[in-house]
Amino acid sequence: MDFSAELMKLFPMANSYVMAGALILARMLGFFRFAPVFSRKEIPTLVKIPIALLITGAILPLLSPEKVLSQCDSFGLSIFLNIVVGAIIGYMARLIVIAVDCGAEMINMQMGLTSATTLDPSSSGQVSILSNIISLMGLLIFINLGGIYWLFKALMRSFEIFPIYAVHIPLAQLANMDLLIKLSSNTLYMGLQIASPILLATLAQDIILGVISRTAPQVNVFQLSFLFKPVLGAAIMVWILPMLMNVIEQYFLSFANII
Repeated sequence: MDFSAELMKLFPMANSYVMAGALILARMLGFFRFAPVFSRKEIPTLVKIPIALLITGAILPLLSPEKVLSQCDSFGLSIFLNIVVGAIIGYMARLIVIAVDCGAEMINMQMGLTSATTLDPSSSGQVSILSNIISLMGLLIFINLGGIYWLFKALMRSFEIFPIYAVHIPLAQLANMDLLIKLSSNTLYMGLQIASPILLATLAQDIILGVISRTAPQVNVFQLSFLFKPVLGAAIMVWILPMLMNVIEQYFLSFANII
């Protein structure tokens, strides 16, 4: 007890800084749980926590830790609210990247490659090879465009909208309904835009095979579709890949000032 008292005399603001650091860390952990790149299971928890601690140490001097003790009514409630705010920001950013995953799943299903899966050691589950490749490509484009900077810019802005010691979340400023509707609707729209060349090509192939089935009933069209769909889909993918990367890039840039 004497040591603690002497320590508090040397560092009178130590208690405020520790409490403020805990609140910032809580927001960081909620943010890392849903934010793209950081939420991927390939990054182990033993790496995420030190990164969160380093970022917390960098953000702490920029805020006003001395206000925590004077304005924080319930420390447990503040911890919970900061986790919720971090999770909301991370989830809204995640909705942008989910659009690419949606398109990848549509392409994978239309090409008939849903059974082409492999074991993912990070999640201990089966993942589709093609959809995983497209998702990783979208994630690399996001990082290359400065997506990490956008994420931390949105996180820093959240401290202005919702201070760490506040007890009321301003949802109208943090996540208004118009923005959430736009992000949610763009998930399906962008997924269809990414998968549309494959969808149209396979639809045309189904029509041709249907005509062959009518004109030559002895041809086993059902078995031929299993052969032609992956080959045609792969050829279309190689052809449209540069255009597809441009479409994804422009989509991410349209949200650069939102998140």
